[in-house]
Amino acid sequence: MSKTNNRIYKIALTGLFAAMSYVVFTFLQFKITLPGGDATSIHLGNAVCVLGALLVGGLYGGLGGAIGMTIGDLFDPVYVVYAPKTFLLKLCIGLITGFLAHNIGRINDSTDKKHILTWTIAAAAGGLLFNVIFDPLVGYYYKLLILGKPAAELALAWNIASTSINAVTSAIVSVIIYMPLRNALVRSGLFEKID
Repeated sequence: MSKTNNRIYKIALTGLFAAMSYVVFTFLQFKITLPGGDATSIHLGNAVCVLGALLVGGLYGGLGGAIGMTIGDLFDPVYVVYAPKTFLLKLCIGLITGFLAHNIGRINDSTDKKHILTWTIAAAAGGLLFNVIFDPLVGYYYKLLILGKPAAELALAWNIASTSINAVTSAIVSVIIYMPLRNALVRSGLFEKID
């Protein structure tokens, strides 16, 4: 496949992952309302971001997740103010996951299923560990310094809890989906297009 066609294919998949992350984040979330009109949620939007990074690389997968969940924020009156933070953090999840999976683990170059599984788990865990640390931290300072929210400390504890739950469930779901999906793509001859 030529470089131009490969890029077009990846852009199309980025759009698909953006749509999927929007739907999963918006319609399959469990929202927890916090004091002061704020909220946090349990969702699998990050799993779509990680899955995209594993399949099409960190930049395209991260953009797919970032665009989809940012659009979800923009359409939600509670989350609209967090859209810039969401875009940055979800892009970073994808970039870190993609870097670990493709640049260090070289999962696309391997046929050893144990190697692929090990690096898929490590990459998903690495990208989501970043989010567990930085989502509550950036959220705290974002609320305190930019939005001037007095309940930033209270929201911090809830955000740590929800982000940790999201990370664990997203890591499990993304790996469970990626491994058989990768095998199906390899068997169908479509995996080379993603590589």
